[in-house]
Amino acid sequence: MRPTALLLFGGAITAPALSLPASAAPAGTVTITIHRLSVAEYHKPYVAVWLEPVGGGAPRTLAVWYDLKKRGNDPGTKWLADLRAWWRKGGRSMTMPADGVSGATRTPGQYTIPLPADVKPGQYVLNVEAARETGGRELVSVPLTAGARTTGKTELGAVAISAR
Repeated sequence: MRPTALLLFGGAITAPALSLPASAAPAGTVTITIHRLSVAEYHKPYVAVWLEPVGGGAPRTLAVWYDLKKRGNDPGTKWLADLRAWWRKGGRSMTMPADGVSGATRTPGQYTIPLPADVKPGQYVLNVEAARETGGRELVSVPLTAGARTTGKTELGAVAISAR
C-alpha cells in the first residue's frame, strides 16, 4: 500500500492508502475534548465533525451531536444551523437523525470518533465545530496528520488524531 497524506484539523497524517470497505477497521481516530465552562447556566454544546478534501469536493460528516430528545415547536434539529460552518458545507441537506453519524449532546470530557476506512486517498482537513446555547461558538480545523493535535480556546479543548 502506498502512503497517503490526509489533512485534518490543521495537521497532516501519513497512513496507508485507505481503500478498505466501510465495514473494515477504522483508519484512525479523532479524540475531542469538551470543556466544562464555569458559567451560571451551562448547556451541553452541539458539535459537528467533518472531513473536507483540500482541493474541494463534497464534505463528509463524521458526527453530529445535538438534542435528539427535544420535540415540539422547537425540536433539537432547529438549532443545528447554529453550527454555521458545518450547516453551510452540507449539514442543511442532511436528514436527521443520520444513522451512524448523529447522536446526543455530550457532557464535558473526552470522546473518540473513528475515521472511516473507506476515505479515498488524498489530502483532507478535519473540522470540529461547537455551538452552545447562551454560550459561544468555535471551529477548529486540522490537516489530517498522525499525532496531530490542536486546542480550542473556549468551547473545545484538545483535538487529537491517531492513525491505525
